[in-house]
Amino acid sequence: MDIIKFLKDWTLPVSMGIGAVAYLVFAFVPQLEGAALFFDPIMEAILPMFMFLVLFVTFCKVDFHKMRPVWWHLWVSVFNLLFVGIVMALILGLNLKDEKLVLMEALLMCIIAPCATAAAVVTQKLGGSLEQTTTFTFLSNFITVLLVPLCFPMIEKGADVSFMSAFTKILYQVVILLVVPMLLAYVVKHTMHKLHQKITSIRDLSFYLWGCSLMIVTGTTVKNIVHAEASLLLLTTIALLGLVLCIIQFAVGRFIGHFFNRTQEAGQALGQKNTAFAIWLGTTYLNPLSSVGPGCYILWQNIINSIEIWQERKKFLEKKD
Repeated sequence: MDIIKFLKDWTLPVSMGIGAVAYLVFAFVPQLEGAALFFDPIMEAILPMFMFLVLFVTFCKVDFHKMRPVWWHLWVSVFNLLFVGIVMALILGLNLKDEKLVLMEALLMCIIAPCATAAAVVTQKLGGSLEQTTTFTFLSNFITVLLVPLCFPMIEKGADVSFMSAFTKILYQVVILLVVPMLLAYVVKHTMHKLHQKITSIRDLSFYLWGCSLMIVTGTTVKNIVHAEASLLLLTTIALLGLVLCIIQFAVGRFIGHFFNRTQEAGQALGQKNTAFAIWLGTTYLNPLSSVGPGCYILWQNIINSIEIWQERKKFLEKKD
């Protein structure tokens, strides 16, 4: 029972630890090379399915009548655009090249990435509004859809990135992984009442599904870092600046939120990023090394999430006593 309680209390760090260790074992034990090659495409195929299920289960619990924009959405979006503008100004104004450009691209990925689909899951665990965070997730994704085709061609001038091709490609990803599970959840909620009741009756189902997806994402991240053709100094700098950026985004989000009595919601909205999507963006449109930024960001944001959940659980137990 103590082990089960520990796993429930520390789901996120345990998931990350298992994902990292599993990759390292399969990658560096010669006898497991065949198994590693067999499971690699399977893990790549399973990850989108897990993310789809996380959103589907989350949307099953959403009151769709409460999904509407509110004022903190505007201010969080403004600061997100401001951060993107600052990084773009540094890249273009200083005409950065080589490793300095890769470093700034890595940081840009951690900013321009949309709000994580799992942010609503964490917000709910922290006692915040599921509907308001879910609404911002949609807004954030469509802001990213517009920003990427505008910003990326200015950075990688040699890349063939037209606005419409990038726009439609990213929009397709957003629709498949965000809009479709919402529509499916809406249908289930209003037409399949028994199935809906069964799904919503399982406490923290979306949270544990997210833990499973986090194992795969962490393993992929460790793989990208291990095989990154970059100096240790560059990788360390990306990781440390990613930590600073993560803290700043969570702090600014919470600062904005306290004006609207929505500290948890705004903090998660600005700080918790869809890093898997960011990694895909970086490897598709920029220098592939830029994906190390959101890869490290996964670690930092989930350490912060774990601390927040631990603090919330501690408050609950103190009130209970």
